[in-house]
Amino acid sequence: MKFNDKKTGTESMDLHVIAKEIYSHQKSAVEMSKISTRYPSLTIEDAYKIQEINTEKELQNSDQFVGWKMGLTSFAKQQSVGVNQPIYGRLLKSMEMSNQELSLDGLIHPRVEPEFAFLMNKKLKGNNVTEQEVWQATEGIMPALEIIDSRYKNFSFNLIDVVADNASSTKFFLSEQIYLPNKFQWEKAQVRMKLNGKVVQEGKGSAVMGNPVRSVVELVKMLDSSGLCIEPGMIVLTGGITEAIHVFSGDSIEVEFDELDKMNLTVIS
Repeated sequence: MKFNDKKTGTESMDLHVIAKEIYSHQKSAVEMSKISTRYPSLTIEDAYKIQEINTEKELQNSDQFVGWKMGLTSFAKQQSVGVNQPIYGRLLKSMEMSNQELSLDGLIHPRVEPEFAFLMNKKLKGNNVTEQEVWQATEGIMPALEIIDSRYKNFSFNLIDVVADNASSTKFFLSEQIYLPNKFQWEKAQVRMKLNGKVVQEGKGSAVMGNPVRSVVELVKMLDSSGLCIEPGMIVLTGGITEAIHVFSGDSIEVEFDELDKMNLTVIS
């Protein structure tokens, strides 16, 4: 896909070429410079197209598309990275961790954040979806950890950069415990993160757009603008409940979801 930069009148880019560059850095775990500075006429729609191109590449290599993730779902989180709206990314089966060991192989500067994962059992689509419809379509909710890892130098990016980089998606780890949607008041659920035995982050479910269900509502509406939807069986990560913490080899992470579950990660080289 090529188009003319209206500001300069010159042909500026091919989205497949940009996607290939980002993909190579995702695979090599080598930092790259921001694409937004080199391609200033890129739009948010272009960025999501780049994300889609690279996901299709993975699917052609026998990976599986298992769901969606929301990012930047709190005002504080948006401020911390200099953006002003939530974003979404795509989740693949290869991203799901099967045990408590987080290998740094293939990662650049990983960070860990606690989330809630919604398991959906009905299709959700359209621009008028309600919270009630999301609850009715939710099979269950699981505590989860997401490992994010921007491919950009110094973990520095703008909205277009991060969307094109699949919203910094890298890995996710789901609790074995799954809870009925009406089991708790999810906005009141307290979460505490410990790094090497010391509490470093605390938060509650309301940090995610006031209530994690609203993150799913927003996702459905955002997807609808591109003709997409949530399919039955998909997982939705609703966004960080606390700030993400930077982790290194040898670190031990313990996350307490009060009244729910306790999750642990050990970081290895």
